[in-house]
Amino acid sequence: MTSNVIFQHRQRFQRVFVRSFFGLFTEYETPKLVVIHSLSLTILLRLMQAILLIYSVLYLLLYEKGYQKQDTSIVSSVTLKVKGIGYIHTAQNGTLIIDVADYIIPPSENNAIFIMSSYGQTDQTRSKCPESSLLKEAECDNDNECQNKPFSPRANGRWTGRCILPFDGQISNDTFSKTKPSKGLCEYAGWCPPENDEASPAIINEVLNFTIFIKNFIEFPVFGVKHKNMVDDLKPCVFHANLSKDCPIFTLDYIVNQAEKDAEERDLMLRLGGVISVKLDWDCDLDRGIKLCKPEYTFARLDVPFREKPFSRGFNFRYAFHWKSTYENHRTLTKAYGLRLIIAVSGKAGKFDSITLSLNTGSLVGIFGLATFFCDIILLHLSKKARTYRKHVFEAVHLRTRFSSVLERPPDLTSTDVKEKSTVLETTTSRTDLVNAMYEVNTKSLRKTSSTRPLTVTNSEKMKVHPEE
Repeated sequence: MTSNVIFQHRQRFQRVFVRSFFGLFTEYETPKLVVIHSLSLTILLRLMQAILLIYSVLYLLLYEKGYQKQDTSIVSSVTLKVKGIGYIHTAQNGTLIIDVADYIIPPSENNAIFIMSSYGQTDQTRSKCPESSLLKEAECDNDNECQNKPFSPRANGRWTGRCILPFDGQISNDTFSKTKPSKGLCEYAGWCPPENDEASPAIINEVLNFTIFIKNFIEFPVFGVKHKNMVDDLKPCVFHANLSKDCPIFTLDYIVNQAEKDAEERDLMLRLGGVISVKLDWDCDLDRGIKLCKPEYTFARLDVPFREKPFSRGFNFRYAFHWKSTYENHRTLTKAYGLRLIIAVSGKAGKFDSITLSLNTGSLVGIFGLATFFCDIILLHLSKKARTYRKHVFEAVHLRTRFSSVLERPPDLTSTDVKEKSTVLETTTSRTDLVNAMYEVNTKSLRKTSSTRPLTVTNSEKMKVHPEE
């Protein structure tokens, strides 16, 4: 008996395997489609499909160039050249000419440039002198106070421990800011006299008329394409947003006006300095040709506006020019204020690619299916007849119970069993008798391979199982 059961299971498995294997090549499966006649739902579906189609094709595929392969790893080099002559008025009613070598400090930087717009100078000698009156820690009444005072990082040199009183005659007028103090000042050894930070810097005139030539060379390594922001037949020009957009030469006045709209802030930037970002953005369509690709220039202010009263205003730094005379060390200390321009280059290039087009087309098809998804939610959950629609769309699949499996026809019924079942159906009229009769026929077939317990149906709505005694 056991070997017969194993043989039957093996045959059944072989039939299922062969049927499934050949089904891979001979059977085509398709999802179940339910046609629902609803005018409002159909209009909503077509409207959503039209919107998604327009968005996908016009915006994602055409406007965003979804058919192109993109390269954003741009390699860039920037060089800057400034031209212009400035001047300042001296105390002797004279004019001091300042050229490029004077106001470009340092002469060369990487992707940046500093243009001095105002400055203050102090001629100094290495010696001993009183501290600046702006330094409150340097005030004293006697030498002991200077000897016991801790060192201040704001000091202009090393304190000698000596207190110089005002009536000593060694304190010059430049040492004091506005009012002569009643106390003395500690002496220091270093560069004398100390710098006066309250003095107004000298303004360089004609700074806004300086021109800046921005030369930018780029490469897109993925496509092996090189380009520059200059046309081949470039002539002397000045950038204009409407008349001369291809000219890479800008006036400082145009840059400052683009970076800062407030006139008062612009004046303070020239007096106290500022930081401006110059950005070149490339968006190249290589299908049209690299020569048609031009950068877009944008200017923005990076430092904190003066109206916000920041802790450190503007932009400035100090540098010195040294020389020797009669065994004495001299220097001219310059505190430079000006505009620091920082250049940033970004960009991308695109070229038609069939693989990219195929991938993006597949994504667009998925987006197009959102219309059906949202309409299904409305149909099956939000509409008035949602329960009726769900009955037609979804099929409930119940797991087999012991009784339901008995009622079903076994896969290996003999012809005799089929005849017996047909006879029962013809002669039985009561529903309860029909169920009991079908059970007896099925039980005879199942006893060939397995043992079952007798089951008697006393009522068609209620079933009881009586185990064997």
